[in-house]
Amino acid sequence: MNERIIELEEINPKDFFGTNNSTIEQLKRYFPKIKIVARGSHMKIYGASDVLDEFEIRIERLIKYFNRYNKLDENSIERILTSTGNEEKLAASKNSKEVLVHGVSGRLIKAQTENQRKMVTLMAKNDMLFAVGPAGTGKTYTAVALAVKALKEKEVRRIILTRPAVESGENLGFLPGDLKEKLDPYMQPLYDALRDMIPHERLESHLEKGVIQIAPLAFMRGRTLDNAFVILDEAQNTTHNQMKMFLTRMGKSAKFIITGDPGQIDLPRKQVSGLKESLFALKDIEGIAQVYLDDKDVVRHRLVKQIISAYKSIETE
Repeated sequence: MNERIIELEEINPKDFFGTNNSTIEQLKRYFPKIKIVARGSHMKIYGASDVLDEFEIRIERLIKYFNRYNKLDENSIERILTSTGNEEKLAASKNSKEVLVHGVSGRLIKAQTENQRKMVTLMAKNDMLFAVGPAGTGKTYTAVALAVKALKEKEVRRIILTRPAVESGENLGFLPGDLKEKLDPYMQPLYDALRDMIPHERLESHLEKGVIQIAPLAFMRGRTLDNAFVILDEAQNTTHNQMKMFLTRMGKSAKFIITGDPGQIDLPRKQVSGLKESLFALKDIEGIAQVYLDDKDVVRHRLVKQIISAYKSIETE
């Protein structure tokens, strides 16, 4: 009798194996000639070589399904165990037309507005995208969803999220803690988006292993970012030198999204925003796209749209 071991990497065994090992019991019914022993994050399987080969193929499909949808149920397990594999690919391709990421607790992450959908379309055709617009228009959230999608589909090996550490009326030096503790609250919107899209244990593992990195812009200097999906958030607060430094970090097989709101610049008054400069300087370069979101794209509380409109009227007077 042959023995093989199957590891569940970055997956919570309780979620995958199900309540009272319901997934294991279902597997046993479809593969009665195999002995299955689940221990922690791995399974030991015993049986004839050809049957084990088929079992491993089915388990790999189950793991891919779980990584894509963050859940397993009896119906999906049965479908995967009995399908040819082509049916699963067809179903995934149909879903991918609208759903960017199957998030935590079954949440479907989609582009919700016309300009958010434009972000998705342009990112598929270009390696660099500038997404510009006011607060609440879903720029960062959509960008993070596109990054997570690319990571799940193995188009990139890592995600790098960065922001210029410019204080918005507050002084980071007076906050308690070390540098990371000072900066983490500033990076909170990026963490929040990731927590909606990636289960807690997998996210913690990605952060620990450096598969997902969140760091202030200054930490990008000197790096070459290959095989990565990189998002520069709050880009309106970059200087000329910072923006030039960031854009020239782009390595092979990389995707860059730069998001920002020119109406919320926290730089000193005489300092020119690197975002504004780059939008003008790079507008005609093939492979770099720009999308402008507006109050029609606001997906926060209904009052946010009215607030943006009200401020726009007094700022243009």
